[in-house]
Amino acid sequence: MTSKLIPSNPDKVMVIRNVTLDIVTLSLPFARFGRINIGGRGTLVRLQNGSVAVFSPVALTDDVRSQVAKLGAVKYIVANDVEHHIFLDDWHKAFPDARLIGPDALKEKRESQKKPLPWTHLFRPRDNTSWNIDEAFDREFNAEYVHAHKNKELVFNHKPSKTLIQADLLFNMPATEQYSRTDVDPTAGFLTKLMCKLNNTAGSAIWQKRFLWYGPSSSDRPAFNQSIARIDKWDFERIIPCHGDVIENDGKSIFQKVFSWHLDAARKSN
Repeated sequence: MTSKLIPSNPDKVMVIRNVTLDIVTLSLPFARFGRINIGGRGTLVRLQNGSVAVFSPVALTDDVRSQVAKLGAVKYIVANDVEHHIFLDDWHKAFPDARLIGPDALKEKRESQKKPLPWTHLFRPRDNTSWNIDEAFDREFNAEYVHAHKNKELVFNHKPSKTLIQADLLFNMPATEQYSRTDVDPTAGFLTKLMCKLNNTAGSAIWQKRFLWYGPSSSDRPAFNQSIARIDKWDFERIIPCHGDVIENDGKSIFQKVFSWHLDAARKSN
């Protein structure tokens, strides 16, 4: 099934881009269920001490290895949720000394698949102390474990660049950049068109609001609302999603628009 999700020639279709001097995005095609063109994206961040953090790792191609070598030594490998772990084994094998970080639910999932990993750090929902990685990482990143999201999302804010890094919390469809080196129309197909309709940030973003309210947050909406409220307190301007285009400007106001129902509910509950 993996062969239907990801391209067989990732080096040829991947877009490697410097978002800032210290942040590099790795964008490429990804088809959910092999049919919905949502794109995929990994993010590399060089910390001020020269170490590198990898978020939602994608295929570890020769070009990616070269890009990593330019940035520094990989010290952190982060699976941002229970869905973004296909390439964890490759990255861990290539950088065995890096800290392997993910949500506690992913450890359980990998063990059920008989693919355990030697986790260094697991985020747990009711233990905020588990959200601290180490002094260097914590100095540069805010972190929130949105455990009420069905995919168990880890969300980070790179404070020096005011950049929110997340996986499936917010989509910004269509996946234009991620398909820009292919001859595939990123909006082609009924299911992809539906996904783009439900998960974009244009206008009032009413469909994504509904999707989030009745979908990913529905199992424990009060806890989800509180996580969103905590993220809203962070200072960020840019949003890097795994699916869809990077939001370069006005990220905070777009976040507040998309999650306005959750933010209102959180305020009313306090």
